[in-house]
Amino acid sequence: MAIDRATRWVFIRVFKSKTAANARRFLRDLERACPSRVRTFLTENGKEFTDRLLGLRKSSATGRHEFDLLCAALGIEHRLAPPQHPQTNGMVERFNGRIEEVLRSHHFHSGEELETTLHRYVALYNQQLPQSGLGS
Repeated sequence: MAIDRATRWVFIRVFKSKTAANARRFLRDLERACPSRVRTFLTENGKEFTDRLLGLRKSSATGRHEFDLLCAALGIEHRLAPPQHPQTNGMVERFNGRIEEVLRSHHFHSGEELETTLHRYVALYNQQLPQSGLGS
């Protein structure tokens, strides 16, 4: 998931696994779909995004991770949230809470039904729900 901090515009994709290849695919899809230019991308420290955390050791990101290389090629600054600090990405955490409410209120018969429901919710959120940060 990606959320534009200024407009609150949300973009999602559903993947079966967290891999660097899927993270790169997500970023390419995001860049094509985003109504404005992506300049900065803040991610967590998962192995799909960075080589910063190796086992239990914390180190500096090398910038040579596949996701970093794609960001650089697209002219996007890739920032990493501090480990164990979810409030840094509070908008995503709040939106995840909204999604969780939707998921608890439905019974899905397939992964496709779940994905369709998620995409419908995001379309509703992006196009219909007033955003207080934008003066409703």
